[in-house]
Amino acid sequence: MSELLDLFDRVEPARPAVLFEDAAMDHGAFAALAETWARRLAGMGIARGDRVALLALNRPDYPALVFACARLGAVLVPMNWRLAAGEHAYILEDSGAKLLLVERELAGPRAPRVAVLDASPWPEAAYARADDDAAPVLIVYTSGTTGRPKGAVLDQAALVANARNSWAMHDMLATDRVLTVLPMFHVGGLNIQTLPALLCGAQVIVHRRFDAGATLHAIAREKPTLTLLVPATIQALRAHPDWEAADLSCLRAVGTGSSIVPIDLIRAIHARGVPVLNVYGSTETSPIASFTTPADARRKEGSVGRAAPSCEVRIVDGEIQVRGPNVTKAYWNAPDATKAAFDGDWFKTGDMGHWDADGYLWVDERKNDMIISGGENVYPAEVEAVLTALPGIAESAVVARPDPKWGEVPVAFVVLAPGAVFAKPDLDGALARFKHPKAYFVVDRLPRNAMGKIVRYELRAQARQRGEQAQ
Repeated sequence: MSELLDLFDRVEPARPAVLFEDAAMDHGAFAALAETWARRLAGMGIARGDRVALLALNRPDYPALVFACARLGAVLVPMNWRLAAGEHAYILEDSGAKLLLVERELAGPRAPRVAVLDASPWPEAAYARADDDAAPVLIVYTSGTTGRPKGAVLDQAALVANARNSWAMHDMLATDRVLTVLPMFHVGGLNIQTLPALLCGAQVIVHRRFDAGATLHAIAREKPTLTLLVPATIQALRAHPDWEAADLSCLRAVGTGSSIVPIDLIRAIHARGVPVLNVYGSTETSPIASFTTPADARRKEGSVGRAAPSCEVRIVDGEIQVRGPNVTKAYWNAPDATKAAFDGDWFKTGDMGHWDADGYLWVDERKNDMIISGGENVYPAEVEAVLTALPGIAESAVVARPDPKWGEVPVAFVVLAPGAVFAKPDLDGALARFKHPKAYFVVDRLPRNAMGKIVRYELRAQARQRGEQAQ
């Protein structure tokens, strides 16, 4: 018996499960939705091991499809609707998706077979239920330093371990009401609160996408007890005209993470009497690896707490490493990348950190050069590959610059080919908008060390100082 499905099936059917666009669904109805999707997928020829890509905004079908795939032994591939068409095409090809489920308003990517989520009627078929905890259930793509996205494979056991970590982090109970406003194509929006809430019998209030006004309205009207926000969404709430008058007293806690969270954003919520639970992890760790609890949130502002109960955390040569059942076993179709990411059975996060005297973990900086803009990962190598392929650009380097709204944004330093004149490039269709450099600096050369590697910390300092020279 799969433990994931066993937990799902044990929830009391009469308990409230999902509230979506004013339509309520109890756990019995939600379980029926998952079963319907399992039969629909079977009717579309999906069987054990097949990959099913999903391109959609948040909706109850999203988590239902996780459980449907678990029943079949199939694998769900969530796709970021913010990506460009070429990026979608790569993920579909790399994952070998047999079917793409797409929301009508997002239709566009091509796949061997495409089905619109709201289409009807659907063919349905009986299926043999898969009962293997080690069966992969998610492949979640996260960009790599080589510029190509990598698919982190998460099995059912990883989702169960992560759910147990979430329950411990939030003191989550069946009486909780979770407000989900972050996109479920990320493990943050899907796995930190949403799936754990459904697995313990709690209710999830689903918003199709984040909107600051709608979020504050939902807090006032629906009285959620928990929600998850990234720095960019906290900043958007703080900037909204209704923020000062908003009553947040219904919230037992607000979870946050995805990057080094600015202390001023944490304190803005603490000032309203709500503890901020700072979670650390990555796509590869499902993602919960460590967290602060309501008891230590204020005392350890800025820390990412202690290791989650279902995993271990260590620091080797300054780098944070994680192991446990919540950690991916491999990247899809990428044995070399998988080997490089592990030290034995320890996943190397690429983040630098330290323990304080009380045994709490602090993230100091990222070992790699990843930029986190509004909760989205931007890898310089990917952007640089697009820029240097353009006529007139001989070299480029992309680094982060602090930004009051998004936390940080990518900016580009470019060296022009002889005789070329710079014109801001049009990157639509090649890169998602959040990956577009927000400023360009034309330079004669890029700073390099004795080994010929670009000295990015110099460029980051220049980006902060030379804003007025941006083109």
